[in-house]
Amino acid sequence: MIKIIFLDIDGTLTNDEKVITPKTREALLAAQEKGVKLAIASGRPGRGLYRWAEELDLVSHHGLFVCFNGASVMDSATKEELYSHCMSVEDAKAVIRHIAQFDVIPMIARSHHMHTTDIYGATIDYRHKEFDIVRFEARSNGFLLCEHRDLEAWITEPVEKVLTAGDPAYLRAHWEEMYEPFKDRLSGMFTSDYYFEYTAKGVDKGKAIAAVGERLGIAREEMMAFGDAENDIAMLKYVGCGVAMGNAMESVKAIADEVTLDNNHDGIAAALEKHGVI
Repeated sequence: MIKIIFLDIDGTLTNDEKVITPKTREALLAAQEKGVKLAIASGRPGRGLYRWAEELDLVSHHGLFVCFNGASVMDSATKEELYSHCMSVEDAKAVIRHIAQFDVIPMIARSHHMHTTDIYGATIDYRHKEFDIVRFEARSNGFLLCEHRDLEAWITEPVEKVLTAGDPAYLRAHWEEMYEPFKDRLSGMFTSDYYFEYTAKGVDKGKAIAAVGERLGIAREEMMAFGDAENDIAMLKYVGCGVAMGNAMESVKAIADEVTLDNNHDGIAAALEKHGVI
C-alpha cells in the first residue's frame, strides 16, 4: 500500500508549459483524500515550492517539501525541518573563492533573500537570448535580492547549497574544473543546463527521503516516486515503486521500476490509476 508519493517538478509534475494539468492535479488531490501523503522533491528552496503546494492543497494535508535536492526536508504546514544536511561555512567559502575565476554567477538562498554578487549584470546567453538569471531565480522562488561585494565574507552560517549559473555551453566546458577541488568532499551536479550546484557530500533526494521515512515510520516499500532527470535517480532507486516519466532521460528510465506516459499526457495520473492509488 502506497503511503507517500514523491514528485519532482519540472518535466514531471508540470508539463512543458510549466503548469500542472487538470487531470494530474485531480489525481493527486484524490490520492490525498484517500490518506496518501504528497511530497514535492526539488532543487528549489522551500519558499519556491508553495505555489505548487497551493494548487495541490499540500498544507492542509501536511505534505512535505524535499528542498535543495535533498539537503533539507520540511513540513509544508508547520515549516518544521524534519531533516537537514548543510555545507559547512568553510566549504561554502572555499567554493565561492574558487568559482570567482570562472564566468559564472553564484547564488545562495537564505530566509527571504537570494544573495549574489551582482543583481544588475547577472545575465547569461540562453538559447541565443539574453536571460536575466538572477531575476528569474528570485522571482520564481519569491526571494528579495541582496547584493554583496564580498560574498565569501558574508557566509557565516552553514548553507544548503551554492548555486552557480552560466551559459550552458560554458558550464559544459568548465564544470569539471569548477568541481575538481571539491570532488572528494562535496556533491556537485547539473540541475539544469544553465545551473551547476554544490551541496554537502552525499546529499541527494534518496538519502533525504530515507531519513524522513524512518522518522515517519514509512517503509520504502510504501513509497512511490516520479522523476525525469539525473537528480531524481537516487530517489527512484530508493522507493518501492520508482516511476520515470515518458519524457525522462534514458539513464533515468534505465533504473526506474517502470515508465509511464510523459509529462504532457498525465503520466502521473496514469500510474496512480494503474497501481490503484486512486
